[in-house]
Amino acid sequence: LLENGQDPLRRERLRELQVNVGRLCNQACNHCHVDAGPKRTEIMAWETMERILDWSRTSGIAVVDVTGGAPEINPHFRRFVDGFLALGAQVISRCNLTVLLESGQEDLTSWYAQRKIHLVCSLPCYTRKNVDAQRGDGVFDKSIEALRRLNAAGYGHDEALVLDLVYNPGGAFLPGAQEKLEADYKKRLNEDFGIVFSRLMTLANMPINRFAHFLERTGQYEKYMQLLEDNFNPATVPGLMCRHLISVDWLGRVYDCDFNQMLDMPLGDK
Repeated sequence: LLENGQDPLRRERLRELQVNVGRLCNQACNHCHVDAGPKRTEIMAWETMERILDWSRTSGIAVVDVTGGAPEINPHFRRFVDGFLALGAQVISRCNLTVLLESGQEDLTSWYAQRKIHLVCSLPCYTRKNVDAQRGDGVFDKSIEALRRLNAAGYGHDEALVLDLVYNPGGAFLPGAQEKLEADYKKRLNEDFGIVFSRLMTLANMPINRFAHFLERTGQYEKYMQLLEDNFNPATVPGLMCRHLISVDWLGRVYDCDFNQMLDMPLGDK
């Protein structure tokens, strides 16, 4: 930071809360920094959720970002979200799309639409080959079906029903320019499947957990770390999540950000 003319990192006013409600997921993606999957047993209990809701009543939190695993699989997820909505907070849900097709989740699309939940959905490419290679056979077709259901409910059409997609690379390289990728996504998804969405966000894969193991296994870890360092962009520093957000894990422990949570580096290292 100092080499790039930046002051030391300091927090701004806290305005966003990110909560990981568990690592159980219906998918096991090879880039997942959470190391989530169908065999994970970490699930946030309702008692912990109640404590978080109680704290949020007086914290001034404006935005709540609920993630997992697949957060919807937590049996208390809907009650938890309704608790934040009752406090007047905007809720973002990190949805993997295919969970909308899971047994018992048949009404999830309409439930989301009724509450105007902002959806941030993973779709690492607009082609079947790339998505299935990264997320498992059949995931692309299920994701397309889920997107069609969301479009039918108004997502991507109604300004109040925000449907964002997330791209991340399928290997040890950085994403391309976000603006160009978004244009490509919108063109291909609309022409091939009649699908529309709000915007695309591009993320670099973090060398944590499952992706770190992949890098080490393939001998690319040091090279990838150097790639990240060489592409450091000081323009991103004012918007870093750790300046306005805290991250809470399934046991209620607090971290500066989601990535530090997965590295087991608690807030203030205490």
